[in-house]
Amino acid sequence: MQDLGWAEILIIALVFVLLFGAKKLPETARAVGRSLRIFKAETGKLHDDEPAGPPPSGPSLEEQARRLEEQAARLRAGIREDGQAKP
Repeated sequence: MQDLGWAEILIIALVFVLLFGAKKLPETARAVGRSLRIFKAETGKLHDDEPAGPPPSGPSLEEQARRLEEQAARLRAGIREDGQAKP
């Protein structure tokens, strides 16, 4: 989409003045501003709906998986948690 130049902006402003009249133009601009403010507030609430609880504590999923794999390997080899062989 191309940028608007000063001539295009002037033409758009003249069309607005002709459509709404000079007296109703400030009222229309206020209504548009109010609508945009409400729209912005509502879209902001969409982001606030997501739970923002505390970050998960403890080891990450990758760390948990690595520990489980190590425990499984020890069990297969017959080694206890302290590194000694089972009798």
